[in-house]
Amino acid sequence: MYRAVTRGIEVTVEPSFQPDRSSAEHGRYFWTYTIVIHNFGNETVQLKTRHWIITDGTGRNQEVRGEGVVGEQPVLAPGERFEYTSGVPLPTASGFMTGRYQMITLKGEPFEIDIPTFSLDSPSQRRTLN
Repeated sequence: MYRAVTRGIEVTVEPSFQPDRSSAEHGRYFWTYTIVIHNFGNETVQLKTRHWIITDGTGRNQEVRGEGVVGEQPVLAPGERFEYTSGVPLPTASGFMTGRYQMITLKGEPFEIDIPTFSLDSPSQRRTLN
């Protein structure tokens, strides 16, 4: 599991390689990742946007920006958590993802929180983060 905490908001990520949706022969590798956003802070916040940087095994980057996550812009009061699962295809057997969520407080103050960098590895391509 990968973890980052910003302003009392914890983001954890658990990636999982999906062999049934992958094909080395066709250069397609697929992972799902489950993210839990837990508000350990003392103010209610809302997730507004996401910004991902996805790096494949050759070092090629793809940036993804968008509103919310999985069609939602969750509001998290202190102590609340939000969990979702999404997926990502790569043309290589390994890669990395990192990113940030744009949040806003009830008072209208925008801020960003970190999504921890996490490794995407097929069983035959284990790598470690340094």
